[in-house]
Amino acid sequence: MARRVLLTGGNGFIGSHILAQLLDHGFSVCCAVRTQEKGDKILMDFASQQSQIAITIVPDIVAPEAYHTAIQGTPPFDTVYHTASPFTYRNVGSNLQFLEPAIKGTLNLLKAVKDNAPSVRRVIWTGSCASVIDYDNLVSEPPKLYTERDWNPVTWEEAIHGDPLKAYRASKLFAEREGDVTYTAWTFIKEEKPHYDLVTLCPPATFGPLQHSITSIRDLNESNARLWKLCFSSTKDASMPYIPVHTYVDVRDLANAQFRAMIVPEAGNQRFVVSARQFSFQEICDILRSRFPKLSERTPLGKPGTSSLPPGAYSIDNSKAKDLLGVEFRSLEETVLDVARCMLDIERNEKKAHN
Repeated sequence: MARRVLLTGGNGFIGSHILAQLLDHGFSVCCAVRTQEKGDKILMDFASQQSQIAITIVPDIVAPEAYHTAIQGTPPFDTVYHTASPFTYRNVGSNLQFLEPAIKGTLNLLKAVKDNAPSVRRVIWTGSCASVIDYDNLVSEPPKLYTERDWNPVTWEEAIHGDPLKAYRASKLFAEREGDVTYTAWTFIKEEKPHYDLVTLCPPATFGPLQHSITSIRDLNESNARLWKLCFSSTKDASMPYIPVHTYVDVRDLANAQFRAMIVPEAGNQRFVVSARQFSFQEICDILRSRFPKLSERTPLGKPGTSSLPPGAYSIDNSKAKDLLGVEFRSLEETVLDVARCMLDIERNEKKAHN
């Protein structure tokens, strides 16, 4: 079993949960972050486990040789987790701001490991279901059941000239899929034949309580921020929300899948779609309204007990993650209740700070 790990993006929503898993299992973790301030925040959030954490600064993950120093750890690493890539539509000037960090950042890391870290045996990369789903065909008869064999058919031209959402989805696709448009993760593994193997994990909407600390609702990760806006900061009479992401995963289950991807030998050079199940916002609103009376005027009522997804809505087959990694998934109710308590606490503390 690996004892020393390099983790990129450990200050983020998913990365901090992976970090918690690793620390709780006794691993020593070096977190690669963009600024010392982000590193200091990790040390503050994990104060009781600081002795297991080291911080290394990688200011620009798309710069040539960005990770060459970070990857040369002492003692050496034998596993690398890569989660660093932006997913927020705020402050995005152009679509390349999605595409470049995902594509070049991932490739830079894979090259650095190959050239400078002969001890590494596995790289585990957090992708997204955005690389899996065809968002131009969300419903069908019979409903589409996506698997690890599926790829989003978005083109490079659409990625460059489309809206930021399409660019984000494309960034995950073009960073991962073997093809002739960009030099991707799987292309690198096939052509360079490095001394390590690769595991990619593709989660859908990722909800759950935060492991890292924030002081404002504005700082929520994108999936939780969307949940807040549509279900906590709305009105009783508002239309039931819909997004083209029909499946979800609890961030804690995703972090467990990440950990399992490290310790299960058969996971090497495999792609996993890590999804609990299909969900609708009607289900979420029903849970919230039944358990949090104070949200009665803030959460859409809709048609309780029904599904708000359109007929023929796609779903995802999660059997590979369950069978090969041994992942078990929490219920939607547990996820919604835990994230609700977390976000309502953040709101309450933010209001206190401004009084």
